[in-house]
Amino acid sequence: MIIDTHTHFYDPTRPEDVPWPNPNDELLYRKVMPDEYKKLTASEGVTGTVVVEASKWLEDNQWILDLAADEPFIVGFVGNLNPNEADFENNLNRFADNSLFKGIRLGGGHLQSLGDAAFLANIEKLSEKDLSLDLLINPDALRHVPALVEHIPTIRVVINHVAGVRVDGNPPDAAWVSAIQEAARYPHVYCKVSGLVEHTGQTPAPEDVAYYTPTIDVLWEAFGEDRLIYGSNWPVSARFAQYKVVQKIVDTYFTAKGDEVKEKFFWKNAKTAYQF
Repeated sequence: MIIDTHTHFYDPTRPEDVPWPNPNDELLYRKVMPDEYKKLTASEGVTGTVVVEASKWLEDNQWILDLAADEPFIVGFVGNLNPNEADFENNLNRFADNSLFKGIRLGGGHLQSLGDAAFLANIEKLSEKDLSLDLLINPDALRHVPALVEHIPTIRVVINHVAGVRVDGNPPDAAWVSAIQEAARYPHVYCKVSGLVEHTGQTPAPEDVAYYTPTIDVLWEAFGEDRLIYGSNWPVSARFAQYKVVQKIVDTYFTAKGDEVKEKFFWKNAKTAYQF
């Protein structure tokens, strides 16, 4: 079993269009739906996916949930709601009624609101509903994660795309290493091993796992076998590497850790983080 915890589906041909991707993006600005993804990944053994909403439009959350109602391949959905908006709680209650709604994703800029009591109260509502918080953050914003978790110790946090660290085949930035180690001290913080090929900046990205090993080693030593999760970031990743390459890089790394670790990485840890 393999659960890919980071995919995006959208349809620019809808009357309302989409706010992302940009219409000038020839690779991404097209209809991207589960059927295409399933055909692409069938030979790779993928059995399900968690969709992450990139659109800030409220009703696009419902669009994905409606899509998932007829698509059992979608095992979970990470929505897009703004905790700084007055109607956050009502919207969260609305979507959380659907068992496929597993939480929300925030960008690093939101972590600047940690001193705001209303913001923290809304994030706490996620924990009260046993929902997760995905974070799309850069290395600088990563340093705010401990403060968030200190305030809400029960919140399950999922760091996306290895917090944006540059991947160049060498040992990663020391400040990022330190911040990762600090975040990993909290047992409810998880990390998706995703975004690796994107962060090389190379097209196509290197295929040899050795190029990525210095970065993944830091994650392994910090989070261990129980809190690392597989995510492809498809279709964004397709700009840098074919899907089979994205998966092969991490498959090679975690296969060397043994069958039990590989199972945890490819689906068991995701099940714990997202409660599906």
